Amino acid sequence: MTLDDTRRLQRLEPPAAGRQLRVVIDTDAANEIDDQYALAWAIAVPERLAVEAIHAAPFSFAHRRAAYPQLGDDHPPFAPPDVGMRRSAAEIRRVLAACRADGHAHAAEVTVCEGTPGYLSASPDAPPRSAAVDDLIARAMAPAPDDAPLYVLVLGCPTNIACALRLEPRIAERIVVVWTSGYPSHAPHANRSFNLEQDLAATRTLLDSGVPLVYLPGFHVGAQLRLSWPEVERWVRPCGATGALLAELYALNPLWPMHGISDLHVHSWVLWDVICVAWLIDPGWVPSTVVPTPSLDAGLCWVRGNHRHPMREAHGVQRDAIFRDLLGRLARRGGAPGAGGGPAP
Repeated sequence: MTLDDTRRLQRLEPPAAGRQLRVVIDTDAANEIDDQYALAWAIAVPERLAVEAIHAAPFSFAHRRAAYPQLGDDHPPFAPPDVGMRRSAAEIRRVLAACRADGHAHAAEVTVCEGTPGYLSASPDAPPRSAAVDDLIARAMAPAPDDAPLYVLVLGCPTNIACALRLEPRIAERIVVVWTSGYPSHAPHANRSFNLEQDLAATRTLLDSGVPLVYLPGFHVGAQLRLSWPEVERWVRPCGATGALLAELYALNPLWPMHGISDLHVHSWVLWDVICVAWLIDPGWVPSTVVPTPSLDAGLCWVRGNHRHPMREAHGVQRDAIFRDLLGRLARRGGAPGAGGGPAP
């Protein structure tokens, strides 16, 4: 790889307003409900985000099985990662179908690819190929106008991206990865984060590859992106086919039983992954700065080193501005009340 820090810093500059950006989204969409909100929002902003493809990522809660003794082994989140990946591919198609029904005709042009059926850690010496990995490599290596990067939004574990980087390291010169997970790089806590800990070989590959990385911590930056059931009923459910789907997902969140939650009216839920879409639409909604990329120790704590290559890291989030845009776009397409100016959650 020939990417030096000067070039990397150029890639890490927040994208200028008024530009349409090429985007691939990598998602474990059947994991819970935040991915679907992120996908629907990304599709609703075609003037800014040219979503070319959506790739299904593997996922499984099997590594956390002991923490939920009240649930049977056949509970869907505990299925193997290949099952999670295939369920995610089906979920991606379901969201795109709802978007098409609400007038987003370009959703039909988005390529959907299945990703790797297992984790990179299971075969570190021979990164597995998949339709998603091959598609990412091909899109990254294709000529781009004005040398513009391909933005890769990673809403799950970075297995597909890590495999692509191992198989074709040159893509690091042509993409910018936007990933949400874990704690800020200065935090002392162990990163017991779902996106980070599932596939540690993939996470370490991403951190060590030198690819331009925009890191958006979940704790406690993305964690501010909470939405309540009354807000969903008022501002999401009336918004056409997409709103109906997103409201149903919220009510039937597969993680409610895992957390012992039955009364939705006294709980809210974090829509973690919408932060990746928010940063691309308007980087001012997710303030960030450039810091050295950390590595991970054996206990999953960050190790900071001033001689590591730079990354961009978020340190804040404008929750109200983000949800005003997301919910307003749902309302305008779905014909809900308030569609003219957007809701004020």
